[in-house]
Amino acid sequence: MIKEDKGTKNEGRRCLAERLLSSVFFCLLLSSSVSLLSCSEENTEEGEYDNWQVKNDEMTSQWASQANNGTYNKILTYSKDASAQNLKSSDYIYVETLTSGSSAESPIYTDTVRVAYRGRLLPSKTYSDGYVFDQTYLKDFDWRTANVRDLAVSGLVDGFSTALMNMHRGDRWCVRIPYQLGYGSVAQGSSVPAYSNLVFDIVLQDFWHPGEVKGKFKTR
Repeated sequence: MIKEDKGTKNEGRRCLAERLLSSVFFCLLLSSSVSLLSCSEENTEEGEYDNWQVKNDEMTSQWASQANNGTYNKILTYSKDASAQNLKSSDYIYVETLTSGSSAESPIYTDTVRVAYRGRLLPSKTYSDGYVFDQTYLKDFDWRTANVRDLAVSGLVDGFSTALMNMHRGDRWCVRIPYQLGYGSVAQGSSVPAYSNLVFDIVLQDFWHPGEVKGKFKTR
């Protein structure tokens, strides 16, 4: 029998170990590549508010165009001068009158109002009608089931205040507010992302001046 050479035996063991390490490294590399590819594919899925500012800017332009065609009433925000130069589409709110009241008087900036309302965002991936972030009534509006809130006109975003100062008792409006007249570039918790246009269904039930005694809420 031929005696095995120790050097050859050790060399064989080293080659085998290197082959095993190479195989393990290849498997790890392949696994990492698959994981990265999987993550990459997942990241292509549309997020709830992807390109949100662009979408909201485009909608404001669309509202302005529709107002010019007579679909909406176009109301300049109270904080802007109608004679000012370079007024933009985002300086206006866009109003659809749903119900007209009989009163001739409107609230002023220092008044308190009693309103029912529902606020929502523009349509997004999950919410085809827009996410409802605040409301005082459920389902369709009905005075018999709606709750109301008393709000200071001066304590609201410019677009909401502007609407109220042009409404009359009994008016119900659908008000479209560009984000520049809403919360702007600041998110409101997890409910309202930054750069969100706001769409409000607002019903003005009553209002009163400073120092006046507010009346009791009555359903209509």
